[in-house]
Amino acid sequence: MPWNSQGGGGWQGGGGQGPWGNRPSGSGGGGGQQPPDLEELIRKSQEKIKGLFGGSGGGGGGGGVSIKAVGIVGLVLVGLWLASGFYRVLPEEQGVVLRFGALDRLTTPGLNYHLPAPIESVLTPQVTRVNRIEVGFRSGQGTGPARQLPEEALMLTGDENIIDINYVVLWRINNAAEYLFNIRDPENTVTVAAESVMREVIGQTPIIDATTEGRRAIEQRVREELQLLMNEYGSGITIEEVQLQKSDPPPEVIDAFRDVQRAQADRERLQNQAEAFANDILPRARGEAERLLQEAQAYEQEVVARARGEGDRFTQVLTAYSAAKDVTIQRIYLETMEQVLGGTNKVIIDSNGQGGANGVIPYLPLPDLERRARERDAAADATRDLQPIERGFGARQDGATQ
Repeated sequence: MPWNSQGGGGWQGGGGQGPWGNRPSGSGGGGGQQPPDLEELIRKSQEKIKGLFGGSGGGGGGGGVSIKAVGIVGLVLVGLWLASGFYRVLPEEQGVVLRFGALDRLTTPGLNYHLPAPIESVLTPQVTRVNRIEVGFRSGQGTGPARQLPEEALMLTGDENIIDINYVVLWRINNAAEYLFNIRDPENTVTVAAESVMREVIGQTPIIDATTEGRRAIEQRVREELQLLMNEYGSGITIEEVQLQKSDPPPEVIDAFRDVQRAQADRERLQNQAEAFANDILPRARGEAERLLQEAQAYEQEVVARARGEGDRFTQVLTAYSAAKDVTIQRIYLETMEQVLGGTNKVIIDSNGQGGANGVIPYLPLPDLERRARERDAAADATRDLQPIERGFGARQDGATQ
């Protein structure tokens, strides 16, 4: 060891000294390790300091060397102090330089410089990271099971019902200076403000809308009003999104609430069916009524037109009768007989004949003759249609016989 004596005896022996330059005390050459002399240590330290700064303990040349060494050490220390002002801002951060604790300037990502401490200091908050705040529950983030917070989740709706709501607020920093100096606890501020805005919106919304199709509208409205509140605070925070995780009645009454929802759904279904039936019956009834009305109008026009025609015809007959009575009477008689006998069977008998041979009265049944003629024509047509079929059938029978 470096403090061993030349005799190799360590602290032992006649010439051995300890590491502090004093000889161990005790009788004989085999004394044990002794504590250092504190006064001797202080004295030697003072002498070394005086020698370093050119005191009386050293010569003139030694004093110059000591002053030069002190200057070099001072320059090195000053250089290290100035170099401590360099700092780096990451891409997701923004630099905020403080001069004597007050805001001085903002810096962009990259290598930057500020006056060394304690003149200036820098803060580098992350401005692109999206932060997450949970209200009404805590998910545990993988460290444990999720737990509910009824004091945050239970709210009163616009129709005086209680609802259990869990939601998440996503936010980020858009102005680092405002974020650092205008609000004391940003995360707690966003949490309290989000809960306040959500209670206000839910207090104006019926429970049916809050638990069904109105969820998206609630999220949008809460985000907009929460952003306005953050702007009023000058918080430097942007609300990215509000997400409803759960929006249900309390667990104690959720079964009854679902029964009410099913009843309302049945009511709406029956109303829709009734409206569909009414939409089917009413147009049909209106169409039928319109048809009857048009038929009545057509019948009215027909009767009126026929009456007018009959009146005009009577006037014309009267005029013709006044001009030629005999001809008009004969024409009226013939037209009347034509109308009366036009649709009846007629039998023609020669009233002037005295009877033929064997006392038979001459009789000509014209309708029967016409009917028989039609029957013969129909039978002849049927026979002509069957002849090709009979010839083909006969040919097949002849081929089978052969």
